[in-house]
Amino acid sequence: QVQLVESGGGLVQPGGSLRLSCAASGRIFSVYDMGWYRQAPGKQRELVARITRGSGTTNYADGVKGRFTISRDNAKNTVYLQMNSLKPEDTAVYYCGLRNNRWTGTPDYWGQGTQVTVSS
Repeated sequence: QVQLVESGGGLVQPGGSLRLSCAASGRIFSVYDMGWYRQAPGKQRELVARITRGSGTTNYADGVKGRFTISRDNAKNTVYLQMNSLKPEDTAVYYCGLRNNRWTGTPDYWGQGTQVTVSS
């Protein structure tokens, strides 16, 4: 079994920054990519950004391009999300997800989630 533990959420003012971390542990045999997803109240969970383990290829949701940056440290099985210029609409629970292969639409494993609140 794989465990994903997120950290770094919190309350921040509009225009501020936060950095989220997600560490994977356990029986990690095959990782295609890791990513960040978010779910706001009353909305479906959506992809924010993800990065492949091998080549480091990234993709971002349109609404976060230019503001958020995803990165990884393979030696630590950890992925990060640097969030800058935060907006109130970024408020959500952020989840880390891990996919074993590229053909799986949704992650095979999820973290417990970390709350990000952007408010003045």
